Amino acid sequence: MKKLQYNSPVILSFFFLSLLALVLGYLTKGWTTSALFSVYRSSLANPLTYVRFLGHVLGHADGSHFMGNMLLLLVVGPPMEEKYGSRSLLAAIVLTALVSGVLHFLLFPHTALLGASGIVFMLIMLGSLSGMRDGKIPLTLLLVGALYLGQEVYAMVFVRDNVANLMHIVGGLCGTAFGFLLGGLRKS
Repeated sequence: MKKLQYNSPVILSFFFLSLLALVLGYLTKGWTTSALFSVYRSSLANPLTYVRFLGHVLGHADGSHFMGNMLLLLVVGPPMEEKYGSRSLLAAIVLTALVSGVLHFLLFPHTALLGASGIVFMLIMLGSLSGMRDGKIPLTLLLVGALYLGQEVYAMVFVRDNVANLMHIVGGLCGTAFGFLLGGLRKS
């Protein structure tokens, strides 16, 4: 009989923490989702404000939101963790969560942000750079970036929904920056 392998510890842990956040949200009728797993303007004297700067990426509005993000995370994340290593990927996730959390806190005082979309887009852009060799920019990066950026800008201008398109772009920019940084570090 084959044994199960916890093959991607950072990505799988992120998945299970997000699942736990979703279940807690259902059990508490949304209290934990609001108090711990959404970022919004609140007092800097409140210690939970700082928890939310990172925790918002684990929260999801409902099962459909969770499934949309987690399916992509589970497909794109493990190869990135294998390529760049668990510590580097964890650092990229934490920094992306912090950057998007703080930016949302500062720029959008009247809305809440939650979900792993920024992390997923960070992983997608990181993945599009995974073929970078000899300092040459992969065509995949340019194509993914153009399509992705175009889609997000279009949605920001023409679609009125509850999607934080700017934070998706922030996640994508973080992934691009990490790709160049980690690609350069691996060479040296």
